[in-house]
Amino acid sequence: MIFNIVTLFPGFLREPLEMSVLGRASRAGTVEWRLVDPRDFTQDRHRTADDEPFGGGSGMVMKAGPVWRAVESLPERGRVVSLTPRGRPFDHEAAVRLSLEPVVTLLCGRYKGIDERVTESMVNEELSIGDYVLSGGEPAALVVADAVVRLLPGALGDHDSAATDSFYDGGLSAPAYTRPREFQSLEVPEVLTSGHHSAVARWRARESDRATRNRRPDLLDLNAAD
Repeated sequence: MIFNIVTLFPGFLREPLEMSVLGRASRAGTVEWRLVDPRDFTQDRHRTADDEPFGGGSGMVMKAGPVWRAVESLPERGRVVSLTPRGRPFDHEAAVRLSLEPVVTLLCGRYKGIDERVTESMVNEELSIGDYVLSGGEPAALVVADAVVRLLPGALGDHDSAATDSFYDGGLSAPAYTRPREFQSLEVPEVLTSGHHSAVARWRARESDRATRNRRPDLLDLNAAD
């Protein structure tokens, strides 16, 4: 899978993309990261990538030309996704859908966003990672990349690890424990040390349902609607 990431701050992304799951997936050839800086496609000696908004107002807007040319320069652009607060909420379903794409291009907005003409002519969808404002789309790009890559075959080494994550089956995951068996007078639930796999599976299903009902009942409503 190829991820093109169009960003004014490629340095923000380089190190995180080389670490943990994302880095291992890249070194294994599961995913390829291509960082593209719109400033490299500006046409003035100051490498100007933003300008004041028409109609006045505060803030700056990313210029259409540099972003347009950056995307046009890509050998493969695939599905173009703009990361913006006004986008559809990014969730597990969206991650699964994007994981099936051979190429995804993420546009990281900055300032007041990207000139709307880029969105109208090049963007396939807009996604948001939450109802809050960030300084730019780069943190959102890392969220999307991590959620998608961990779904790719071989990215985690143990595919069952992804299959038991929260949201994989529409709910939250059950609580997890590791050694020691007792910590601060708190013990691991006995069923988890019993060796009875069917009993463990039933416990996890029950605890998953309880966690979802107590903490995210909205997920149950969504599953019922489906």
